[in-house]
Amino acid sequence: MPPEHTSPHYHSFALETANWLGFRYGETSPEWVHPAMHLVLLLAPALLAVCAATLLGRVLHLRLSHSTASLVKPTNDHFAGLDCNLIAHIVRTTRRQQFFLLLLSLSLLPVLYLSLELPKQIVNNVLSKSHTPLSLLGYDLTATQHLAVLSGVFLLAITLNGVGKYLLNVLKGRLAERCLRRLRLLTYRHWRKHTWGTRKSELPQVLGQEAEPIGGFSADLVALPVTQGGTLITILLFMFMQDPILGAAALTILPLQLFLLPFLQRIVNRLSRERIQEMRNLARGLAGQLNPSQDRPGEVLATAASLRQLEHIRRRIHRVKFFTKALNNFLTALTPFLFYSLGGYFVLEERITLGALIAVLAAHKDFSAPLKELFRFYQQLEDTKIRYKEVLRFLMEQEEEDKKTSANG
Repeated sequence: MPPEHTSPHYHSFALETANWLGFRYGETSPEWVHPAMHLVLLLAPALLAVCAATLLGRVLHLRLSHSTASLVKPTNDHFAGLDCNLIAHIVRTTRRQQFFLLLLSLSLLPVLYLSLELPKQIVNNVLSKSHTPLSLLGYDLTATQHLAVLSGVFLLAITLNGVGKYLLNVLKGRLAERCLRRLRLLTYRHWRKHTWGTRKSELPQVLGQEAEPIGGFSADLVALPVTQGGTLITILLFMFMQDPILGAAALTILPLQLFLLPFLQRIVNRLSRERIQEMRNLARGLAGQLNPSQDRPGEVLATAASLRQLEHIRRRIHRVKFFTKALNNFLTALTPFLFYSLGGYFVLEERITLGALIAVLAAHKDFSAPLKELFRFYQQLEDTKIRYKEVLRFLMEQEEEDKKTSANG
């Protein structure tokens, strides 16, 4: 009896899905093909759907909680010229520049697809033995001339892509510095109005270490997700156009990354908050030692303890960050294993051409980079939110201390 009639239901479903995608395999196929097809066509899509549903539920829960909180307790949306929400502040102050960055980012995607397609065309239509002459402007080109034309178009595509990315980075740098200057100026003006509190020594740290990443993130708010997300979608579209099963194989490891990396990032976020608070404590302790009349020997021990605590926190942050990076690199390296095994089998079975497999492998090399950038953007978003909240908290606490000092005086 054929294996599809005696195998479990999930195996039959994998067979039917593969048949629908134009690939037939059975008992004559190698044994490793069956679990590979189950992984690519069943397990990975199911886990990806679970991750997407979890993420959607978390977003809806956060929005519902925010709406309920705003109905129960009205809050002021602005403080010291700053929006209480980081995203709202960036959009309000840089929306025109963000629009131009959006247009430039979208214009790079067609050029990217062209640069992925051309190597495949060169391998299949020029370097193969069954070369068909190309007719261009009424002239039949030889194989050498055909190769020169496609190579020239490829050179033009990568040149346009490089120039576009250069302009994008220049505009992003200009936007980041303008947003950072505005943030520092608003913080400084508010600090000038409330200079009687005990926290005025923390201003250099707030304007420097804590504010600078916020300016950098403002330039990435729209451009980075559009550029890297668009690059990711373009590469996936190209892979699926070559072969749907290989396109699905590119997404096999993604559920693990979506589950593990945000979990590790939440640990980094918690440690980052502890580090910022400890830096504030260190700054206050050092400010008290500037006055010889108030300097006490015990403050030296307190400073040493604070430095040890900072070292301990930063070492924990480094361990988690490096583990996250190593894990992500390992998971990313697993996908080419599926390409070499399944893709090589498809070439032997003449399901796809060798040029298509080479193009998919080259595309996946570029696939991991935007994925890493998107995870880095998520990490940057969480870290910047923490820093922005700490800046607002510093201003609010400065104002509260100033009010108490004025009332007591």
